[in-house]
Amino acid sequence: MSESLESMIEGWDGLGVVSSYHAATGSWIFVALHDDKLGRPTGGCRLKQYDSPAAALWDAMRLAEGMTWKWAAMDFHYGGGKSVLAVPGPLEGAARRSLFTRFGEILNGLNGAYGVGEDLGTTPEDMAFLATVTPHVAGTGRGGPPPDPGPFTAAGVHEGILAAVEHVDGTRDMRGKTVLVQGAGDVGGPLAHLLARSGARVLVCDLDSGRARAVANACGGEIIDPAAVYDTPCDVYAPCAIGATVNERTIPGLRCRIIAGSANNQLEVAGDAERVRARGILYAPDYVINGGGAMAFGLMENGVGDSDELIRRVRSIGGTLADIFRDADARGTTSVDSAHALALKALGRT
Repeated sequence: MSESLESMIEGWDGLGVVSSYHAATGSWIFVALHDDKLGRPTGGCRLKQYDSPAAALWDAMRLAEGMTWKWAAMDFHYGGGKSVLAVPGPLEGAARRSLFTRFGEILNGLNGAYGVGEDLGTTPEDMAFLATVTPHVAGTGRGGPPPDPGPFTAAGVHEGILAAVEHVDGTRDMRGKTVLVQGAGDVGGPLAHLLARSGARVLVCDLDSGRARAVANACGGEIIDPAAVYDTPCDVYAPCAIGATVNERTIPGLRCRIIAGSANNQLEVAGDAERVRARGILYAPDYVINGGGAMAFGLMENGVGDSDELIRRVRSIGGTLADIFRDADARGTTSVDSAHALALKALGRT
């Protein structure tokens, strides 16, 4: 990452960025607010190590923009925002609580301009603690700590995979289909179980071999070495960990028919959408298929509390994707272009 903080902010079309340095833990805090046309910027908090503060800011800004598209594609009245806690190494106990206390104080200073939830590297326990510092944690409106968004996201991804398989094969029957789940964490783990119950053969990959083994054993799946992911034959490749795994280097070797997973920013650059299409691979736009957790929390904020009803509403993601796939075929364009057209309509930019 050669760009400076200043040059990245100068070139960004978002509303603005809030930054802070937490000296007690040596961590940088970034809150990126991208768009508020549909409502308050709302999105998860990511915690991880970065090569530089600039890399962390870049991640926050691109994730915030992704949230704008995600909310718009669902036609929910929230805007695009995201936060990043760039830590120097693993943080636990008092140090972790100290960082989240500082983060909560920043959110209080924003006075509700940004609503936060869980994301990669943060946990339901983190959000429960954060909710004791600030009222601006999504999902706390029902009383008590916010629920885990992972199972809701997994339900949406599962429905999206079924929609993609139906588009390609004319049936939602997963028997005889192989799905490679890359990342067996808070979303990939529940997704593997849903896929197994649907009759799919599940391949599980995770950098944490113990976690991969536990999920594979629990759902009757098989373990795949991380080094073999991109050339393993499968019907569906489901990236559920880090982003940018679909890129100019990996696309030529992919041996799947569908890409459909929960990771944010799965395409490294915009041109990767056309590269995937040229290979005859159907891509489920990430900000559509992974919107289940955000959708569930948005519904909770608006008074929907029944779990079965939340899951039913989340599964509407499959219908949205089916429309996007049909539109892309009809117009001879990528699924990403069709998803953007849907989001732009909600944003009133067309």
